[in-house]
Amino acid sequence: MPPPSRSPRTRRTWPGLVAVSLLSAGLASGGTYAAVRAADDQGASAATSSSAAQQSPSGATTSGAQEIRQVNANAPDWTATAAAATPSVVAIRVEVQGGGAQGSGVVIDEQGHILTNNHVVDGAVQGGLKVSLSDGRTYAATIAGTDPSTDLAVVTITNPPSDLKPIAMGDSAALKVGDPVMAVGNPLGLASTVTTGIVSALNRPVTTGDEQSQFGSSQSEPVYTNAVQTSAAINPGNSGGALVDANGRLVGINSSIASTGSSGGNIGIGFAIPVNEAKVIADQLISTGSAQHAYLGVKLQDGEGKDGTATRSGALIASVSPNTPAANAGLQQGDIVIGIKGVGVESMDSLIAHIRAEKVGSTVPLTVLRNGSTTELSVTLAARPQS
Repeated sequence: MPPPSRSPRTRRTWPGLVAVSLLSAGLASGGTYAAVRAADDQGASAATSSSAAQQSPSGATTSGAQEIRQVNANAPDWTATAAAATPSVVAIRVEVQGGGAQGSGVVIDEQGHILTNNHVVDGAVQGGLKVSLSDGRTYAATIAGTDPSTDLAVVTITNPPSDLKPIAMGDSAALKVGDPVMAVGNPLGLASTVTTGIVSALNRPVTTGDEQSQFGSSQSEPVYTNAVQTSAAINPGNSGGALVDANGRLVGINSSIASTGSSGGNIGIGFAIPVNEAKVIADQLISTGSAQHAYLGVKLQDGEGKDGTATRSGALIASVSPNTPAANAGLQQGDIVIGIKGVGVESMDSLIAHIRAEKVGSTVPLTVLRNGSTTELSVTLAARPQS
């Protein structure tokens, strides 16, 4: 299938979309091209709480964060959710050589650290970052660290105010398909916009390619994400914004959308980086300015093999490098990985995304198809060597 046409690389303000690349989850059907576009551009204002939900500081893992407790989980009071979440979502304005753009970000602590997408801040010139809070106050900011491999970055507000409202942290591992969620961000520059929907799918392998940056710099490798898929409308400008559950807890960082052909608008399929993965990366970026990533030490391709009388698709091990986690675990050339930690793996993109989401040093079980039958192997992941 030929790639879609791309607009010229010009400096632009909102509402540009970032890269176009294939969605490895296979959303193309019926001859329709499905693409993933990183959604770039804009910040936040608060609503009021309602009696249908109760304010509660418990359960939050971020200092000073507030969440709510919905009285009826099947009929959320979205007004209360918006009131809890929007003060923690900011607008990020970026100056680059020859132009600028805007995006969204999420306040994660009282020290002024803002979690966002790498493609939102990529290419920023020195002194070219501004962060606007939901009440309109604007501050200078600097980049604490970026991680192009996961499309995540942390921005630090210079001299942050004492009344910052960090978002309450949720648990993306606890999400279930059908759970209600809200996306908070600044689509097309419309500050503090909220949209609601459900979790449409989990562990959706999404790949954005080496043209992730809207500012002309290329990535050394594609971004692989085991994303949270949602029907909550995500549009250009929502990048780096919050995906929250009904209680206002952060469960994902909005990062990309699926679209048909050259259309840049929402078609009801958006993707967010799970918060559990994002938090691990953010902690490293704050501490050291960079992040380590787990790796297997194999070359992969898509493949399929016999599982009894059935056929299974998975990640085919094309080769195994010596003295790597894969070699130490007993993975062999020709093995097909069809599961990890009890979750199905149907492609190499899926396995790569799963491994990147794991912590360095963690031990994970793999379900492997070998010679027509399945076997279980445990692999202890090491830090990927610096290239």
